[in-house]
Amino acid sequence: MTSREIRQAFLFFFKSKGHEIVPSAPIVVKNDPTLMFTNAGMNQFKELFLGEAPIKYSRVVDTQRCLRVSGKHNDLEEVGIDTYHHTMFEMLGNWSFGDYFKKEAIAWSWELLTNVYKIDKDRLYVTVFEGDSEEGLPEDTEAYGYWKEHIDSTRILKGNKKDNFWEMGETGPCGPCSEIHVDCRSDEERRMIDGSTLVNADHPQVIEIWNNVFMQFNRLKDGSLQPLPAKHVDTGMGFERLVRVLQGKTSNYDTDIFQPLIQLIAKAAKVQYGENEQQDIAMRVMADHIRAISFAIADGQLPSNNKAGYVIRRILRRAVRYAYTFLNFKEPFLNTLVIPLAQQFEGVFDELYKQQDFVQKVVLEEELSFLRTLVTGIQRFESYHTDQGLVSGDFAFELYDTYGFPIDLTDLMAREKGWKVDMPGFENALNKQKERSRAATAIDTGDWVTVSEDGETHFVGYDNLATETKILKYRKVSAKGKIQYQLVLSQTPFYAEGGGQVGDTGILIHETSKETIQIVDTKKENGLIIHFSDEIPSHLEGVFFAKVAEDRRRDIQSNHSATHLLHAALKQVLGEHVNQKGSLVSEEVLRFDFSHFAKVSDEELRRVEQVVNAKIRENLALDERRNVPYNDAIDMGVTALFGEKYGDFVRVIIFDENFSKELCGGTHVQYTGNIGFFKILSEGAVAAGVRRIEAITGRRAEEIIDRQDELINELKNLLKHPKDLSAAITGLLQENSKLKKEVEKSLVEKAQQLRQVLVEKAIDINGVRFIGEQVELPNADAVKNLAFAIKKAIDNGLFLVLAADFDGKPNLTVVLSDDLVSRGLDAGKIVRELAKEIKGGGGGQPFYATAGGKDSSGLTVALEKAKSFVG
Repeated sequence: MTSREIRQAFLFFFKSKGHEIVPSAPIVVKNDPTLMFTNAGMNQFKELFLGEAPIKYSRVVDTQRCLRVSGKHNDLEEVGIDTYHHTMFEMLGNWSFGDYFKKEAIAWSWELLTNVYKIDKDRLYVTVFEGDSEEGLPEDTEAYGYWKEHIDSTRILKGNKKDNFWEMGETGPCGPCSEIHVDCRSDEERRMIDGSTLVNADHPQVIEIWNNVFMQFNRLKDGSLQPLPAKHVDTGMGFERLVRVLQGKTSNYDTDIFQPLIQLIAKAAKVQYGENEQQDIAMRVMADHIRAISFAIADGQLPSNNKAGYVIRRILRRAVRYAYTFLNFKEPFLNTLVIPLAQQFEGVFDELYKQQDFVQKVVLEEELSFLRTLVTGIQRFESYHTDQGLVSGDFAFELYDTYGFPIDLTDLMAREKGWKVDMPGFENALNKQKERSRAATAIDTGDWVTVSEDGETHFVGYDNLATETKILKYRKVSAKGKIQYQLVLSQTPFYAEGGGQVGDTGILIHETSKETIQIVDTKKENGLIIHFSDEIPSHLEGVFFAKVAEDRRRDIQSNHSATHLLHAALKQVLGEHVNQKGSLVSEEVLRFDFSHFAKVSDEELRRVEQVVNAKIRENLALDERRNVPYNDAIDMGVTALFGEKYGDFVRVIIFDENFSKELCGGTHVQYTGNIGFFKILSEGAVAAGVRRIEAITGRRAEEIIDRQDELINELKNLLKHPKDLSAAITGLLQENSKLKKEVEKSLVEKAQQLRQVLVEKAIDINGVRFIGEQVELPNADAVKNLAFAIKKAIDNGLFLVLAADFDGKPNLTVVLSDDLVSRGLDAGKIVRELAKEIKGGGGGQPFYATAGGKDSSGLTVALEKAKSFVG
């Protein structure tokens, strides 16, 4: 079977068992602060397990694209070294939300593997939970009993809590699990060693293929377990491993999932896969990493220096490093794999196929940038000196952190020189960085405390800015030493941060006591609307009055509606290739990121502004359509954003049927005239192929226009109210330029005279022509020009030190002739020593160096001290 056939067989099998086939969620997580990337099939159903969203389908099946770059067996630096771990992978899964449980899940697992996929029953082993006396958890005799109906008891193994009890995290739903393992060894090997002894023993050919998790409990903050009100099934089967087993390969990378890419790489590199282990690793790294990079970018996560973007950049750079070092790719190549990869996943994950050109261009720009950095890092290593033959851990970490060198590359280059790397020192520096990162993001979250059993939250904020409500539950959180409370309300007018729009703020007033608390932010967590407050009401029961900060909301709405108009205007002015790649909508400003591979000209920006403001003046009415079937909305020609997870029913925002139609969950003005006025503040690049526009509307736009008007009036007053302000300023600039040239000419003449004077002042100290003088020149460039003019006049034996004071800022310049440099003198070291006298520092090249400081009174001492280097 081909990999495509294997995937389809899984989906169709469970569809025949009454499961709804649902699409993969984006690989980039947007509504869960505990995750950056989807790392398991269950992530998109987390809110269902937590009881925070209604269950639409009780039986579901899917293939989920996942990304793992840390955790057990998934360290990024290990991917490609072995043959079965990956960054991006597919997780096949079937799910039951309060419907069937262990009996059906086990029976269907066995049926699919042995009847549909025809895996030899004698190669299969299963594990069940053995229990845990410390936690009072019983052995999973139920699962054991059901397995005995299908497989010999000698092949049912009991596993401990580490292997056979699955937990979502430190808190949350959890339960025993039953793993299915396949023994892929040869018949001869299987006769020699019993496969049961190799299960969960990290044997590369005896591997876990499927995990059936039976969610029965909820883990509380204190570590205790309570039964869940409904029992669920959560299964996950690694697609790449399954294909390897069914195609009879000993490596995931030998399957038709990876081989097309690997063969493209091998052909371009003019090597054969399977002949050189280091080159094979490089090809596996490239084939694996391009998948993670491409799907993350397609789902909206661009490479950057922050958080999730940094992870993607790090993966990309690791692939480029291997390509450069072991396959001799000195020019960008990784980007060429995007198109064949997109074609491979057409009809499976079309997000990449539809954006393949954009993704390729982003990868290309990242490659070009990093190849320059890589060369610089190699040069940095080549200039490193060690007397003990040991590369310090701090320097190895600098190469890793600043230049993206993996430690194995630094170690390889060190061994080529006969050196070693201080690995404990490197690990120490790396761990310190991880600790800083963990400390910066650490959040201590308490358990939810139930106040009312009235049900789930209803959002009424599209139509009302105030409503009566009750507190359903709350919890206490601590982050960076600050205590906050998170409240869940039965009914809320507060918009939760999402789609680029910031969360609402406002107040909560108790109906009886009139006690008022401030709501400082509103966010979503797995679909649950959470209200943040620095305090908690003394009376939690009863009715509350929830009121949104109205002026702030109206400013936010103006900016959000303006982003829709801006998006449509950009498509109209620049072309239909423009797509939103990110946004921020606050009360102060709107920020809009979009795909475009050239700077937007001033004329184009003016046209965009004109289009948006024309639509504002038209006072277009908002056409808001709620609960539109997703497919119907797409058929209407709406703009949908890549990387967003849309439900079966969506909300459509229209400003003129022929101008702007978008899927959106944010809040908007009723008429575009409410926006008032739109003004672009800036335009620039934020990533390869992505531009950013920042703009303002309404009151903020009025304020900036007022400030500009005041500035123009001030200029007119200064220039005595000229008839033509532009001409008057142009005249001043021309006059200033003329005066500058005259000053520069005067400085050149002065420097020429000064050069002659200083050359004549040279004194002989041990055969060296020493000049040490304080000069009066206006800037460092003038001093530099003078210094090199003297060097040209005295090309042998010159030791020149010039001191200067630029408006109280002392400066030292040291210039040495080439013969003195060859004798071991170094201007950089000398100037650093002299700079101590002016309480400063500096450096430079062996023949020319400068220093600045804080104490001009030390210049004379520094000049005298300079003689000691030749005396």
